[in-house]
Amino acid sequence: MQPGSLPSFRLLAWQAEAYFTLNPPLLIRRHILLLGLLLSAPLWAAEHWTYLDNGKVRLGVNLSAGACIGWFSHSHSSDNLLNAYDVGRYLQQSYYGDKDGTDWNGKPWRYNPVQGGSWKNQPAVVIESSEEKDQLYAKIQPRHWATGELIKEVTMEQWLRLEGGLARLKFKMTYSGEKEHKAYHQELPALFVKPTLDTLVYVDNEQKLTRFQPGFPNEMIRFTEPWLAWVNAKDSGLGLYCPHAKQATCYRVREGNQGDVSYAAPLQTFALKPGLVFEYEAVLAIGTVEQIRAVFGKLSAQ
Repeated sequence: MQPGSLPSFRLLAWQAEAYFTLNPPLLIRRHILLLGLLLSAPLWAAEHWTYLDNGKVRLGVNLSAGACIGWFSHSHSSDNLLNAYDVGRYLQQSYYGDKDGTDWNGKPWRYNPVQGGSWKNQPAVVIESSEEKDQLYAKIQPRHWATGELIKEVTMEQWLRLEGGLARLKFKMTYSGEKEHKAYHQELPALFVKPTLDTLVYVDNEQKLTRFQPGFPNEMIRFTEPWLAWVNAKDSGLGLYCPHAKQATCYRVREGNQGDVSYAAPLQTFALKPGLVFEYEAVLAIGTVEQIRAVFGKLSAQ
């Protein structure tokens, strides 16, 4: 997703460094967003997409990019709310371990299996996939974000299902490596949306409905209701139900070109260690803030 030499992004990288010194794993690989767009060729010519559409919503995954979720919209709509410009975006799994001597375009990096692939747009490998009515399964061999090498000791799986106007997502990561890494913030999941969804909405620690436009680099938020939503000027957009988290990292990039994006990731902090199997579930919904909050409130009460 990222390399390059624009002076403005050299400055952003310098600003980000202080933040990531305190929060080591997060996320320079995607946070210097525009740089790689100049050097990485899009995958459009080789892409293989498959879609679920139940007449209410449409969910699409790119089997040429680790089966990452890159489309979510109303049924039969051309208004995709997600951002799938390169393999580092989408809605996808990504995990962080210790620094490992790798280099991401001149910057020291760390152990980082990514569902979509590497920063050079080398896609991860879909080992297995199957589709039934309103359901899709995929098993993925991720790539190291910096080196592009396939990470054989990690497998990622996902089970996707449409239910009315909701997309229910289940993710699983299995780590069979021998090394025990330190604990870091983990993106659960990484969510990238189109830039017109420019306001992040959540309920803060004081139980207030908060509308927030983060800058760059990352900013941290804490929320007391288990959801986030990116919305447009009409207060409508995409909601993510994330009962496994109480905090998130977020940012927006606004440079006036195709690299513009809004990003958020619910977080947990844990270590990759031998035998780890980690699973979680999330839900996507489309609507106004009022509608999204009502739907997720019902889910939370179940």
